[in-house]
Amino acid sequence: MRHRDFGLLACDERRATPGVTLFSPLNGKATYILGMRGDVLHAWSHPLTTGTYARLLDNGNLLWAGRLAEGPQHMGGRGGLIREYDWDGKVLWEHKHVGQHHDLRRLPNGNTIFLGWEVVPPEIAARVPGGIPGSAHPDGCMYGDTIVEVTPEGRTVWEWQAWRDMEVERYPLVPNQVRDEFAHANAISPLPNGDIYISFRKLNTIGLIDKRTKKMKWEHRDDSFGMQHDCEPLPNGNITLFANGLNTRTNPFSRVIELNPVTRETVWEYRAKPAYTFFSPHVSGAQRLPTGNTLICEGQWGRLFEVTPDGEIVWEYVSPFMGPDLRGDPSNEVFRAYRLAVDSPQIGGRVKSIYG
Repeated sequence: MRHRDFGLLACDERRATPGVTLFSPLNGKATYILGMRGDVLHAWSHPLTTGTYARLLDNGNLLWAGRLAEGPQHMGGRGGLIREYDWDGKVLWEHKHVGQHHDLRRLPNGNTIFLGWEVVPPEIAARVPGGIPGSAHPDGCMYGDTIVEVTPEGRTVWEWQAWRDMEVERYPLVPNQVRDEFAHANAISPLPNGDIYISFRKLNTIGLIDKRTKKMKWEHRDDSFGMQHDCEPLPNGNITLFANGLNTRTNPFSRVIELNPVTRETVWEYRAKPAYTFFSPHVSGAQRLPTGNTLICEGQWGRLFEVTPDGEIVWEYVSPFMGPDLRGDPSNEVFRAYRLAVDSPQIGGRVKSIYG
């Protein structure tokens, strides 16, 4: 099947949010900064295939994770090598953790937190409800999510373990999923007070971890999320997430949702018309922009696009950067993307023009 067109497909200069777009092709070894017309303004090269994505820090450095050969296999989002680069690509910091996966963040105190995997004790794995019976990981075990905080020197100063800090009996896995992990966390978002939002794909659940007690102080399960990705807190206290729409009772389609955590109501959503024309069964994310528009990453297809609050597309780009997926087939998948203003701390005017 021929893919859709690549590169820039739409740019409404009057209504699109000006800035540059940061993304890392999921099956490639580079991170790119794009201008508004789809031209590459800056790039970093990496020694390994990207684990999931990279993010720019306030000092303009790039925080990235790459996929090590060692560590748990056969699971999405695998990383293992975390690096901080300066703008010119010099490696300033490096940390290895063979279980690292999906998400990572730099904290205000200079420490770094990231998601990890470790083996769940068999007696606890047996108590996890749901999933397909007898479908353990090929390693003969169940892996569990952790959150690890390390200092710049690489010392672990805080750790959260899903199997220890959650009452596993209360969290059934999605029925048609294998029992290889509890519970496929794919996003963490720390708050200023230290608490951490987390997204569990195999639970159709997002939650808020109290960093002091390590207990879940708020959680919301909605099977219509369809094994969601991303969970970003907004200044108004709401949360955005990418509802992949997999394994729901309807024909599959994706949505981007803004959720009020107090009322648990969806206060805004984007879905395509017709709905099935927007669907990514895995990866993907969304970023609320200062203009009120939303940048969406439809990750399966490498499609990045910006919509207004009314759902009109005002900027659209499809990544032309291909790499071999887990089956060896060419793929242009993207895990997440971020729009940044040229005068933001992260960019600091280092690019000359966003309209090339």
